[in-house]
Amino acid sequence: MGSTLRARAREADPVVPEPAKPQLAGRETYVKVRGEWKYLFRAITSDGRTLDFDLSNTRSTKAAKRFLSKAVRAKHDRPSSITTDKNPAYIDAIRQLKAEGLIKPDCEHRRQKYLNNRIECDHGGLKQRIRHVRGFQSKRTATATLKGFEVMHMFRKRQFDGWLNAVA
Repeated sequence: MGSTLRARAREADPVVPEPAKPQLAGRETYVKVRGEWKYLFRAITSDGRTLDFDLSNTRSTKAAKRFLSKAVRAKHDRPSSITTDKNPAYIDAIRQLKAEGLIKPDCEHRRQKYLNNRIECDHGGLKQRIRHVRGFQSKRTATATLKGFEVMHMFRKRQFDGWLNAVA
């Protein structure tokens, strides 16, 4: 009888969860273009929604900054935390973006390896499609094909459901 009372009390006064703070996870993976490995930077939110991607020749601070600025602009509310791997280029890029005001000054940069598990799993679905292509002939065709792969991946993750229901 005690458990029934607790259940009824929970129904009468449900705990309203706090709104989730926007978080962003960024990571890079490798793609072969004309026999050379290029870096595919990708960003997802804490709930697994794909934000953006960028194909780069280098894994430098300049490339990380370009990618993160695109990802932050793609997200309507600025992130409260950014999770990356331990690549030192991200530290400088985030510092520069904070100085420019694109990222909040109190935005936390988390660099623990295990926190990147969500994006690592997200890479898997994309890498399966890339593996069948066996490399790309140019950076332009790679970007166009990867854009299509990302959109299809977003459909599989049901990111367009609200949009599709509004159109239908």
